[in-house]
Amino acid sequence: MAVERIQRRLAAILSADVVGYSRLMEIDEAGTLARLKSLRRDIVDPTITAHSGRIVKLMGDGALVEFASAVDAVTCAIEVQKRVREHSAGGPAAKRIEFRIGINVGDIIVDGDDIYGDGVNVAARIQALAEPGGIYMSRGAAEQVRDKVPIKIETRGEQTVKNIARPIEVFCIIADERDAVTVAVPNSGTSVQSPVVPHKPSIAVLAFNNMSGDPEQEYFSDGISEDIITDLSKLPELHVIARNSTFTYKGKSVDVKQVGRELGVRYVLEGSVRKAGNRVRVTGQLIDATSGAHIWADRFDRDLTDIFAVQDELTQEIISALKLKLTPEEKGRLARKSTIDVEAYNLFLRAREQAFLLAKGGNVEARSLLGRAIAISPDYAAAHAFIAFTHVNDYIIGWVDQPERSLQTALEIAERAVAMDEDDPYAHFVFAEVLLWYREHDRALAQEQRCLALAPSSAEGHLGCANIQYYSGDAAGSLDTLNAYMRLDPFYPEVGLYFLAQAQFSLGQYDTAVATLKLRLERNPNSQTSYALLASCYGHLGKLAEAQAAWGELMKIAPDFSMERRRRVLPFRSPEMFEHRLDGMRKAGLPV
Repeated sequence: MAVERIQRRLAAILSADVVGYSRLMEIDEAGTLARLKSLRRDIVDPTITAHSGRIVKLMGDGALVEFASAVDAVTCAIEVQKRVREHSAGGPAAKRIEFRIGINVGDIIVDGDDIYGDGVNVAARIQALAEPGGIYMSRGAAEQVRDKVPIKIETRGEQTVKNIARPIEVFCIIADERDAVTVAVPNSGTSVQSPVVPHKPSIAVLAFNNMSGDPEQEYFSDGISEDIITDLSKLPELHVIARNSTFTYKGKSVDVKQVGRELGVRYVLEGSVRKAGNRVRVTGQLIDATSGAHIWADRFDRDLTDIFAVQDELTQEIISALKLKLTPEEKGRLARKSTIDVEAYNLFLRAREQAFLLAKGGNVEARSLLGRAIAISPDYAAAHAFIAFTHVNDYIIGWVDQPERSLQTALEIAERAVAMDEDDPYAHFVFAEVLLWYREHDRALAQEQRCLALAPSSAEGHLGCANIQYYSGDAAGSLDTLNAYMRLDPFYPEVGLYFLAQAQFSLGQYDTAVATLKLRLERNPNSQTSYALLASCYGHLGKLAEAQAAWGELMKIAPDFSMERRRRVLPFRSPEMFEHRLDGMRKAGLPV
C-alpha cells in the first residue's frame, strides 16, 4: 500500500488580524462588515495580488497569505498598513479598522489549497504581539529583508508565545517616523526601546554641570538647561528631547554616542554653569552623537543680570551651528519680551524644581516661592502659570479639603497667565489642563493645540493633548499623540503607560492594555488606578480569576478605593466611556 507523501515547502507567511473585531461588531455589526469588505476590495486584495501573494484563507477578522519571498510579504504589509491608515484617518475613532500583521519565513505543510505547520503557527503568534497598525516579524524574515527594503528593523526581544515551545525573537518594522516608538511590548524586560533618529535635526540638552561649589545652586544650572530646552522646543525644524529624559544622565559619566542611540538624536549639548557673587560663567559644547565630533563650543562670562542674554546667545549659536533658517515669526518667538528681575528668576527656578516633584510638600513650597517671585515681578507670566499648576494638582490628587475651590483658583490664575503672555507655551498647557477638569473639552484641546503651535517639541503639550483626546472620546487620536510624546521623552514617566493603557482599553485592545498595565505595575507596584483598569480588562477577556486577583491587590493597597468617586471626578465627555470600565468589572463579578 502506497504511503501518501506529505508535501512541504519554504514560504513567507503573513498573518493579519482586525484589532478589536468583537468590539467593532458589537458597536455596529452591519457597518463594520461593510467597511471591512470595502477595505478588502479596494486595498487589501489588490495589494496582495500586486505583490504576488496568495490568499490562503479569510476569517471574519483576519487573513492568512502566502508569499514566495519575505521581501514581497514585507513590502505588501507596509503598503497595506499605510493605505488602511490613510483611508481610515477621517472616520470616527471608535469605528476605525486597524490591522495587526505578523510575518514569518518557515517550513509549511501543503494540503490542497490550505497550509499548516510551524511556519504558519509562528506567523500567527507574532501577529498577536504586534501593536495596532504595526508589523512584527521573525528573525528569519528580518534577515531576508535586511538591506533589501528601505525600512528600519528593531528587535523586540525574545517572546514566549502560546503552543510554541521555544522563545521567538521578534522584530518590529519601522517604515516611517510614526512607528519609531514601540510602547508596552508584552513579556519584554523594559518599556523603552532605542528610538529612530528623526529625519530633521534632533538634539538632547543634558543637564549642565553645577561648577559653583555649592550644591544648593544645583537648581540654577538645571534651570539654565531647561530654559534652553524650552527655547529650542519652539522651533518646528528641530526635534528636542524632553528634560525628563535628558536629566536621567545627570551626574553620570556619559558616552555621547550611547546617549544619541538611547534618545534617538543626532546632536547632544553639554555644558556647565559657575555662579559666583554677581558673575556667571556658562560653557557649552555641541557634539555630533554619531561620530563624537565637536561641532561648536563657547564660553560666556557675564554679570548675573545678563543671564537671559547668555541663554539667548547660546541658543542662537546652536541654531547657527545646526544651520537652521528661522522665519521672522520663529525669531520673534525666541526673543524675550521683557526683562525679568534676576532674583525673581532665581525664585522661579527653585519653585519649578519643587513643583516637578509632584509631592504635596513640594507643591506648597513651590507656591510660596512663586508668590515671592511675583511680588518682585508682578507680570511674570511663567510664574503665574506654575502657581495655577500647583492648584490644579491639589484638585486632581486631592491634597486639599476643598478641591473645587482649588480648581476655581487654578482657572482664574491660568487665564491671567495667558493674558499676560499669549506666547508662553506653558501658560496654554496649564490652562488646557484646568479646562479639561472643568469638562470644557473643546476649549481645552484648543489651548493645548496653541501650546504645541508655540512649542512643537513640548513633551508636556503632547502628553496633555493625548489626555484631552482620550477623555473627549478620541482614543485612536490619543494613541497617535502618545507615540509622538514618547519620541520626545523616550524615558517617559510611568504615568505615560497608564495613559496608553486607557486608550488601548477604550479601543477594545484588552490584551495589549494588560501588557501595558503590567509594565506600569513593574515600575509602580502601588498604582491603584492600574489595578482597577487591569481588573476591568480581565473581565472583558473572560479571565475572571485574574480579574479577582487584580481587584484583591487593589484592596490591599486602598481598601476604600471607590469607583463611584472616580465616576464623579474623571472628566469623561461621554458617560458610556466610564460604563465601559464598570462593565468589565461586572463581568468578573466585582463589587462595583
